[in-house]
Amino acid sequence: MPEVWKKWEGQVINGEFPLLQYLGGSEFSAVFLTERHEGEHLVRAAIKLIPAAEENYELQLSRLRLAATLSHPHLISLFEMGSCEISSVPLLYVVMECAEENLAQVLSDRALNPEEARSALEAVLDVLAYLHGKGFVHGHIKPANIMAIGEQLKISSDELQREGESVDGPGRPNAYDPPEYARGVIAMTETVSPAGDVWSLGMTLIETLTRNLPDVRAAGKLDLIPSQALPEPFLDIVRHCLVWHPQGRWTVAEIAARLQNRTPLPPARPPARRPQVAERPRGPRTKWQSYAVASAVALALIAILAWPKLFGRHPEVLQVPASAIEQPAVQTMQERKPQERAIAASVPNTTKEREKSAVDAPVPASAHPETPHEEDLFTREKVLGASLVHGEVIQRVMPDVLQSARESVRGTVRVSVEVDVDRAGNVEDAQLVSPGASKYFARVALQAAQHWKFMPPKAGGGNVLSTWTLRFDFTRAGTTVVSTQQSP
Repeated sequence: MPEVWKKWEGQVINGEFPLLQYLGGSEFSAVFLTERHEGEHLVRAAIKLIPAAEENYELQLSRLRLAATLSHPHLISLFEMGSCEISSVPLLYVVMECAEENLAQVLSDRALNPEEARSALEAVLDVLAYLHGKGFVHGHIKPANIMAIGEQLKISSDELQREGESVDGPGRPNAYDPPEYARGVIAMTETVSPAGDVWSLGMTLIETLTRNLPDVRAAGKLDLIPSQALPEPFLDIVRHCLVWHPQGRWTVAEIAARLQNRTPLPPARPPARRPQVAERPRGPRTKWQSYAVASAVALALIAILAWPKLFGRHPEVLQVPASAIEQPAVQTMQERKPQERAIAASVPNTTKEREKSAVDAPVPASAHPETPHEEDLFTREKVLGASLVHGEVIQRVMPDVLQSARESVRGTVRVSVEVDVDRAGNVEDAQLVSPGASKYFARVALQAAQHWKFMPPKAGGGNVLSTWTLRFDFTRAGTTVVSTQQSP
């Protein structure tokens, strides 16, 4: 249909928007230069025409209206939308900001250098973090949809979908679509997800730096990634974007962290400072280089907010003084000498009542340290000295495993996860103890463990903190979990 679009130059949409110049299109849409009123002035804009399918007309229009409510400095603004007809062809139209150029046009002449690629990636990550946080999926990340307006980088917004909506875009699959959208590649999903945007971003990043688009999806492996042409951290980011199964891909926050050369650190330790590097003399900045400073500031804010969630740590984790760590372990009643047990047995009732009331006193869960080893030693001694009632599992959450991944198992894949449980029975923290041989199964086991619920153990009539080990055994037949209370 592209040959038809060009003939429509000069038409006026609904008596308001003239089709001044055909800018480009495909079988499924066309974009023209137009004008719109902004107060008393006429300003340039772009208008996109989309053939209106009767069965999903209302859905397409509702998506456009919803996208128009979003506002982000790196997102193309949508102004008006509606329906029209040209030459008896029913159409939807959407009037939007007019871009001066897109990344695909730049790549037709040259690849971006690492500095330009970094600034473009920062802008895309910024807008994807915003969209994913609002429950949207872009669904069409590729160079043609990464545009420049003046000194601002912007991403298209006219094809957004809600996370969980069906994969129903026209012309699928294309080179940028993730493998789960294509039948016969892996177990196909019927809904869009942020992980799909991450795959598309990885493919776009390869093309941005090399001007080539390897058919990684058809090959079913990552051997075709041109590693020599991708400097770090881009190579590492691409490898984690193009993970075959969606659950194994990095999130936007994780990509942002890697771009800033950050890695997970132990709790309560400040991040290491990056060394100061002398700036090299540079020539005049290109349009794509000029985005770096503004994008870096926005990305830093995202990274600060995302840091605790990224590594499964809480911002209020307390440091344990070295003196407390060096204290000798508290002995149980059974380990004490007979003379000490006799003395303990002869403690007056009033003292025992004071200790029992201290254990029984209700304290809000949020006021407790997050892990058992951070309790003060006096409280721990009371727990160990009191009669202990073991906890129980009251809610098991099994990992959601793709059938194609399960069919790849030979024998048993074992993953052990240690969870710290608060006095209300909720998991506060989860860490891999034994990840096994598969990063995919380790990831889904860790995600599932975070949603388990427990009947907390009791000492002296009150709930106490506890630590459990969950061992997940993955086989072709299914998944089993063995739970063990490690402490107290």
